[in-house]
Formats: sequence, C-alpha cells, structure tokens
Amino acid sequence: MKAKKDTTESAEIVERMEFVIDKLERDELITILRKRFMENSQRHKDIAWSEIEIRLNQNEDNIRVLSNMEITGGEPDVIGYDKESDKYIFCDCSKESPSGRRSLCYDAQAWESRKKNKPRNDAITMAEFLGIKMLSEDEYRQLQKTGDYDYKSSSWILTPKGIRELGGSLFGDKRYDTVFIYHNGAESYYASRGFRGIYLV
Repeated sequence: MKAKKDTTESAEIVERMEFVIDKLERDELITILRKRFMENSQRHKDIAWSEIEIRLNQNEDNIRVLSNMEITGGEPDVIGYDKESDKYIFCDCSKESPSGRRSLCYDAQAWESRKKNKPRNDAITMAEFLGIKMLSEDEYRQLQKTGDYDYKSSSWILTPKGIRELGGSLFGDKRYDTVFIYHNGAESYYASRGFRGIYLV
C-alpha cells in the first residue's frame, strides 16, 4: 500500500485561511505583533509601527498568514522594507527554528522518493500552505544580522536548482557567532530542523 502524507496539520492551516478571523483573535494577534515590534527595534530601525498596523487592517490575508506564522512557532516580526514592492518584510524571528515546522524533509519530491520512515510532511509544501516563502541563503544571512538565531537548531533554506536536481538541499544555522550553510540529502529530516519564511505586507 502506498504511503500517504499526513495532511492533518496542513488541512487545519488551510481551514484557518478560509474563514474570517474574528475581532478578538485579530486584536490579540496585533497586540502580540506590536509588542514584539517595540521590543526588538534593532530588527527594523527607522520603521514606524503605525504604518504597518494600517496595512495589516487593510487586508484580511495579512492577518491570516501572520496568524499561521505565529501559531506554528515562527514569532514573526518586521525585519525590513522592500522599496521595489513598497512592502514591509515580516520574517520568522523565533530564536530557534519554528517548533511547529520541524521533522520535515525538504520538498514533495523528497517525500515521495523516501521509501521508509516518511516524515509527516515536507517543508516546501508546508510553506505554501502557510502562505509564506522559505528563506533563501541571502535572506537567511540578512536575518542573522538582526540577532542570533538557530544556535541549537537549524533551518532549511531555498536550494538552487542544480543542487536540488542532484538530490541535495541546503540548510543553515549559527554557531560561534558565525552563520554556516550546509548540505544534506533532501529526503533527510530531523527533530531539530524546521524552516523560516517571509511574508510581505
């Protein structure tokens, strides 16, 4: 019998994406985001919270996606502003790789090719369900400039096509005050490895 991916968690996320978050949930999330923003000014110098809150309230998708990031342990916060798109960059800023997104192989192809002990899901598919984009190597390094992340964990990052076609995938962590980028087989998964993402508001 062919193994089936455990989509329970992803289905719950999709369900949350399909209904309107009530005012209490919205207010609670915005309070959490505002508090985190104010307590971590080193991540977003010269950016005012007032403009961000206006944008959050203008688009229901903003609230849904950031709620998904928060629920899965990402602790999203603003880390910059993209002039080209005129949008603020929210990124998973949890000290360690988000706890609700671990023990995942890299992508659906890796999940399908693994013959035994398949993980419950894969990182790329889960990122799509959440509504976010996995960090690239450059974005991961930019995040690490705002603080110290993944000292006890590691996070998958977007892998160049050439490496992926040969069966590999990349991940990063930080040790000894230095960011390291490594490689693994895309089919591998670990309890200490998740993934981080970004979302533009």
